[in-house]
Amino acid sequence: MKLSKLRLISGAVLLACACMAQAEIRLSDPLPLAPEVTVGKLPNGLTYYIKKNARPAQKVELRLVVKAGSILEDDDQQGLAHFTEHMAFNGSTHFKRNELISYLQSIGVKFGADLNAYTSFDETVYVLPIPTNKKENLEKGFLVLEDWAHGLKFNPADINSERGIVLEEARLGKGASDRMNKVLYPKLLNGSRYAERMPIGKESVLKTFKPEAIKRFYKDWYRPDLMAVMVVGDVEPKQAEKLIRQHFGKLKNPAKPRPRLYAEVPQRSQTEALVITDKEAPDDSVFIRYPIRAAQEPVTIADYRRQMIENLYGQMLSARMQELTQQANPPFIQGGSSMGKLVRGYESFSAYALLGKGGVQPAVDALVQEDERARRFGFSQDELDRARKDMLRNYERAYSERDKSDSAGFVAEYSRNFLEQEAIPGIANELLYAQELLPQVTLQEINETVAKVIPDQQKKLVVFMGAEPKAGASVPTQQQLLDAVAKAEQQKVEPRTEKVLASKLMDGPPAGGSIVSEKLNSAIGVTELTLGNGVRVLLKPTDFKNDQVLMGSTRFGGQSLFGDADIYNARYASAVVGSMGLKDLAPLDLQKVLAGKTVNVGASLGELSEGFGGSASSADVEAMLQLVYLYFNDVRKDAGLYQSFIGKQQDLAKNSMAQPEAVFYDAIQHAMFGDNPRVDGVPRVADFDKVGLDRSLDIFRQRFSSARGMTFIFAGSFELDKIKPLIASYLGTLPVGDVPHAYRDVGMRPVTGVVKKDIYMGSEPKSTISITFNGDVAYSDEQKLTLQALGEVLNLKVIEVLREKMSMIYGGGFETSMGQHPYGHYSVALNLPTGPENVDKVIAAAFAEINKMKTDGPSAADLEKVKLNWITRQQKSLRENRYWMSQLMGSVTQGRDPAHILRYEQRVRAITPQAVKLAAQRYLDMHNYVQVVLYPERKNVAAK
Repeated sequence: MKLSKLRLISGAVLLACACMAQAEIRLSDPLPLAPEVTVGKLPNGLTYYIKKNARPAQKVELRLVVKAGSILEDDDQQGLAHFTEHMAFNGSTHFKRNELISYLQSIGVKFGADLNAYTSFDETVYVLPIPTNKKENLEKGFLVLEDWAHGLKFNPADINSERGIVLEEARLGKGASDRMNKVLYPKLLNGSRYAERMPIGKESVLKTFKPEAIKRFYKDWYRPDLMAVMVVGDVEPKQAEKLIRQHFGKLKNPAKPRPRLYAEVPQRSQTEALVITDKEAPDDSVFIRYPIRAAQEPVTIADYRRQMIENLYGQMLSARMQELTQQANPPFIQGGSSMGKLVRGYESFSAYALLGKGGVQPAVDALVQEDERARRFGFSQDELDRARKDMLRNYERAYSERDKSDSAGFVAEYSRNFLEQEAIPGIANELLYAQELLPQVTLQEINETVAKVIPDQQKKLVVFMGAEPKAGASVPTQQQLLDAVAKAEQQKVEPRTEKVLASKLMDGPPAGGSIVSEKLNSAIGVTELTLGNGVRVLLKPTDFKNDQVLMGSTRFGGQSLFGDADIYNARYASAVVGSMGLKDLAPLDLQKVLAGKTVNVGASLGELSEGFGGSASSADVEAMLQLVYLYFNDVRKDAGLYQSFIGKQQDLAKNSMAQPEAVFYDAIQHAMFGDNPRVDGVPRVADFDKVGLDRSLDIFRQRFSSARGMTFIFAGSFELDKIKPLIASYLGTLPVGDVPHAYRDVGMRPVTGVVKKDIYMGSEPKSTISITFNGDVAYSDEQKLTLQALGEVLNLKVIEVLREKMSMIYGGGFETSMGQHPYGHYSVALNLPTGPENVDKVIAAAFAEINKMKTDGPSAADLEKVKLNWITRQQKSLRENRYWMSQLMGSVTQGRDPAHILRYEQRVRAITPQAVKLAAQRYLDMHNYVQVVLYPERKNVAAK
């Protein structure tokens, strides 16, 4: 039953339901299994999960989940759990190397975006979405899963070819975080085996292992008693079960199976500190890990209630930590404390802070003392009431969307059930528990639990991670870290005082608004309103979700209307305003007033336009409109919060250029646009010295003091008769003073000719190639679509040639764009991470594929793969509010008929290989591109 219908049930019926729920819920009862999912086990021990789900239509999500990850590797197998996952796409009983990817592409399944897999410490999961418009697709999908389960070939030549790809994936992970984590994990995991079995493995093993080692891993651990098959989607459960038994019933376990043991994490024996620095670290942080304990997944309803209590106090503690960041000189940029999962079967309480200019001591003081304040004095009734409202609202929304939830979400839940024994009672039961149990949770119970859970001067690991100190600066020593925590623990804390706030945003809707015209575009079900003040509104009521309303608005203007001297004030104006709140309410005060509501609204001042974005539940549309109204009429000026915002941005920016990737991005922007002051590069500390409170607020008010020329769009679960009076009241009374609503072309253009630039930075042997083709174009939707097709068919060649044949990249590819504002322009950007020694080879190979495309065009088969994937995705998108919001917004900015969306499949099918060939010749001009290559520091790169 939909939530909107629930509201129509009489009070007497609700009371009867509540009494029945009270009688039924016994805390000692085990949590049930959701009735809508079938869970079974074959005689060989393989577990299966089946659920019929209609969203998205004509699609089934298949999963093979194996309880085998890197933790099970022998010493000569480090990295081979992950390598096995790669080999699943490189030859099996029914598919030769590369045949599987090609076949799946031919039925509309895209490699990477749809077809995928991952390996972790304790599991490997294979992801296979299958379109069910043809019966044979599903049957072949099960054949793929069966091959993954017991039919991989491990051909030596294929293994050797895949080594380079896996090593390139390992190369991508190298950098400051990887180096620092290698020092951190052994301490963080108390010497556990987990620290010795990172899923990516050891390069020395990946380069030299014998085929027998990976075959041994596959034989030992890919067995039915460690596997689950999941089938969720547009399929009949009986058919799915028949296919499972047909394909997996014949699998056999080894005669003498190796025991599947889980690694233990020892208890910490002493308090200690760790200081880890790296010259490429982007920021400084401090982390306190308290004793590790066994994690208990809920088994009974009493356990579920305990978990609710943990979530309640976690939410309240998080809100308090967030409030600390709203000071003029906050103790940290962001921070928090919580009980969280460490690895399978273990959890611990920890505190974390991203450090600001004050450094370690104020951050540690705030973390330790706020935890101690909660432990000693607990929370207030107001805090509990807000948290309870928010939690119950989340349950209600999840229940209302139960028949509109995507299959992928269900298979993720079932995977956690199989791997970690997470309970799956189903949302109907969970809502029942929330409605019955949440009101019974008392403040005393919460505070008694918090007093036991939050550690009190227990053994701990204190970690500082950050950048190597610059001249005149320093980082704390291990003893100084311990002293900082000890000092914080000795300081006296006082009970927290709760600020009294208004109970609502506005007293009522403004009077005087009206709707002066209304017309229906029946082809797409969109109603257009013109309000009395001239504001235009597009309404697209849908049944795609039961409790989601999206809002957007746009108008030309934006930063382009302000001079170069004002660019930083204009660029950050909406962020500054957002950091200060509305009326007399700071951002966190707004959250408190809106407790129990699902609503958010933000304003943005873009380069060429400005507007709003927002979302709300169906019941909270009025609150969303009130926020919009206040942005026009009552933004807030708060010098303290402004200073807090500027200070945090400067702290975040101070080490940004220590990262090779940031320097690389910055170099690309400046190579294309020179030193134009409007280039949006990597933020520097000095940028924020140019952002003034009064001027940024003035710029915001200039653009948002009037709604003249603005179009608002709503898509989602609303009724026209109910939303129109609200729109008339709140949007129809917005001020509409005379403001310009056209952008100004500031003349920013990319360079012409061939520009090449090499950047040398970073200590790891890794490179990234960026090649961008830019130019002017007479914009048309057809040309834009053809250009996108060009990028996609080239990406097929990137996978086929540069990855699979040459083994020189793991990922990367082409991205295309085309726009008509402020002038007709296009861009084709190629990004390819690789090894420094392979840069020239990779560029040559990429250019060879470009030249082939210009000479021969794409094959009909490749183009058909792209088209089918697009059409399949659009069929799903047509049932999504966000897609309609995006398309309607595009129709406004591009001045086209919104019914254009209905001709998408026709336009896609009209693209020919010849049109793509001509696009390659037109847009990939080898005399007009920007090439920037990132190399390691010169001492680490071989001569080119």
